[in-house]
Amino acid sequence: MDLSRIEELRNADVPPARHLIDGAFVIASDGAEMEVISPLDGKVLTTMARGTQVDAEAAVAAARRAFDDGRWAGLPPAARKKVLLKWADLIEAQALDLAVLGVRDNGTEIGMALKAEPMSAAGTIRYYAEVIDKVYGEIAPTGADALGLVHREPVGVVGAIVPWNFPLMIGAWKLGPALAAGCSVVLKPAETASLTLLRIAELALQAGLPDGVLNVVTGEGAVVGAAIAESMDVDVLVFTGSGATGRRLLKASARSNLKRVYLELGGKSPNIVFADAPDLKEAVKVSANGIFRNAGQVCVAGSRLLVERSIHDAFVEDLTEFVRNMKVGDPLDPATSAGAVNSLRQLEQNLGFVAEARSLGRDIRIGGARTLQDTGGYFMEPTIVTGVDPADRLAREEVFGPVLAVIPFESEEEAVAIANSTDYGLAAAVWTSNLSRAHRMIRRIKAGIVHVNTYGGSDMSVPLGGVKQSGNGHDKSLHAFDKYLDLKTAWIKL
Repeated sequence: MDLSRIEELRNADVPPARHLIDGAFVIASDGAEMEVISPLDGKVLTTMARGTQVDAEAAVAAARRAFDDGRWAGLPPAARKKVLLKWADLIEAQALDLAVLGVRDNGTEIGMALKAEPMSAAGTIRYYAEVIDKVYGEIAPTGADALGLVHREPVGVVGAIVPWNFPLMIGAWKLGPALAAGCSVVLKPAETASLTLLRIAELALQAGLPDGVLNVVTGEGAVVGAAIAESMDVDVLVFTGSGATGRRLLKASARSNLKRVYLELGGKSPNIVFADAPDLKEAVKVSANGIFRNAGQVCVAGSRLLVERSIHDAFVEDLTEFVRNMKVGDPLDPATSAGAVNSLRQLEQNLGFVAEARSLGRDIRIGGARTLQDTGGYFMEPTIVTGVDPADRLAREEVFGPVLAVIPFESEEEAVAIANSTDYGLAAAVWTSNLSRAHRMIRRIKAGIVHVNTYGGSDMSVPLGGVKQSGNGHDKSLHAFDKYLDLKTAWIKL
C-alpha cells in the first residue's frame, strides 16, 4: 500500500459534488447545497447538491428517454459488455484514490475499504459484463403446430437507493446486473456517502456509457428517495437500508404505479459457537472481526454471539483479550483494526443501546464509550456485553455499530430457538466439528446465508438476500438478474 500516496490524498481538496443527470454534472435546481462532514475529524470535507423533487424527476425522465430510444438496451450484448469491462478497468486503475475518498467520506478503515469498495465494485461489474452474452431465452416444449418462446427483456428504468456503508460494493451489486440487463438507472446515494459513487459514475461516462443511462441524484432520502419511489416512470426499485425506510418505499409503490420493490433491510445475525468448534482460537478472531471491523457497520455483522455454556466464560475471556488488542483509530492508517462510526447521529444511537443494557444490569465486559474525542471524529470502543437476555432490545434490534451481545445456550434446540427469535433473517454462522449438526443448523436457522466454521467471505457466485423482515430478492450471483429482466412469452401458431 502506497503510504505516501495515502497521505497526499488525505489532504487533497475535494471539489463540490454535483448531480449527474443526462450525462452532465449539474447543481440542484434551486442551487441548494449540503455539507459533507467527515467522520474522521467532524469537519466539513466538501459540499454536495441538495437534490429536489425536480432534480429527481429530471433524472427519471432522462433515464426513461435513454431506455425508450434503445441507446443502451438496444445495443448488442457484446457492445454493452465492452463498455462495462472498460468501466471496471477504470475503477480498478483508480482504486486507491477511490478508497481514500471513501474513507474520508464514511470512515471505513483503509485496508477493508480498498478491497471491499473499489476492488469489489470493479469485480462485480466485470462479473456481470461477462454474463451479458450468456443469458439465453427459452424454447417451450409444444406440439408440432405451435412454437413457444420465452424472451428475457430489461424491465426499463431502475431506481436504486443505497446505504452509507460500503456504497461502492453495494452500489455495484445493483448497477452491475441492472446495466448488464440493459436497464437505465437513477441512483440515490446516502447523504453521508455519495462522493465515490459520483466518481465512478463519471468513470462510466469515460468508458462509453451513453448519456442518461446512469443518473445520480444526491440529497435527502425524504426528498430525493421519496420522489424516485413515487415516480410513475420507475419500473423497479431496489434498496438497501433500514426497515422503516423499506416500509415507506412499499407504500410509495402502492400509491404510484405498483413498481416492484426489492429490499435488503439488515439483520441481527447470530454467530453460534459450539464447544466442539474445530478451532476456538480462530472462532475468537473471526467473531471479533465479524462484528468490529468497519465499526460494526456491516449488514451481515455477527452482532449476536451465542456460545455453548460449557465454554462460555473461557471463550468470552479470550474474545475480550483479542478485542483489547484491536486498534481503533485513524481509518487511513493501515494498522487500524476498526475505523470511525459514520456520523454523530449513529454514534449517539450506538451509545444509547449500551446505556440501556447497562441500566438493565448487563455486564459491559469491555468498551461501551466514545473514544478519541479529541480528534473531533466519531469513534467508539469495540463493546462486548454479556448476560444479555434474548428478549433485550440489544438482542433483537439492529445497532449497526461495534456492539456485541453475548448469550449462552445449553443445547442445539435452545441455540436454534434463540437464533430465530428476532424479526430478522439475513445471515448466521455455526461453529462445529459435527457435520450432521452443521447441516441440521443450516436447515433450521431462518437466514438467507448460513456460514459454517467461518463468518463472511462468500463471493459473487452465491446470492445474498434475507428472509422475514430482512427483505426480499437477491443481490450477487446470476440470481440478481431476476430483478432486472422481465419474461415475455411469444406463442406462435405454425
